[in-house]
Amino acid sequence: MIRTGIAAGLLPALLALAAAAQAAVSVQVLDAAGQPMPNAVVYVEPAGAAAPPAKAPRQVEIEQKNKTFMPLVTVVQTGTPILFPNHDNVRHHVYSFSPAKTFELKLYSGVPGSPVVFDKAGTVVLGCNIHDEMVAYVQVVNTPFFGVTDRSGSVKLEGVGNGKYTLKAWYFTMGPNEAAVEQPLQVQGDGRASIKLNVKAVPL
Repeated sequence: MIRTGIAAGLLPALLALAAAAQAAVSVQVLDAAGQPMPNAVVYVEPAGAAAPPAKAPRQVEIEQKNKTFMPLVTVVQTGTPILFPNHDNVRHHVYSFSPAKTFELKLYSGVPGSPVVFDKAGTVVLGCNIHDEMVAYVQVVNTPFFGVTDRSGSVKLEGVGNGKYTLKAWYFTMGPNEAAVEQPLQVQGDGRASIKLNVKAVPL
């Protein structure tokens, strides 16, 4: 009983220590003119160590509506399944020739029977074989700490442990073969960071 009491007493302290070891990092992305950059992919990778794996990949959706992929930019961790529901009243033929994920969903309406698993890091450019104006981008990363900036060019990355990281940012006009811009990041509790890309933001 005494041992049980000690363990029960230590539990709140251990939980507090675990919470303190996790941080929320708010990142501001600016374009070449110093303006906020929406739709930028931001992620952090531990310096000199592998990132912890995702506990369970969460299925993501990229829908087709009004002959447009929504959202335009998506970021996922390797191993994530993505479903491509077609909410238009015309059929689409979704495909990608990108090395990170080559696939095609032949002419269909509604919701495909199964998602596509994105199992390799890199940039995937999506298109429709019927509607050439349709394009979207998926950035696949080897870390669970990622996000896409909002209209103010900001994103908050939750659950990042204290330590040294590499902060990376990528924008879809940089092209699929251009590496993300990176800089060192030291995390010690909640904090803020900014990173600048040498491209001009596309208005939403």
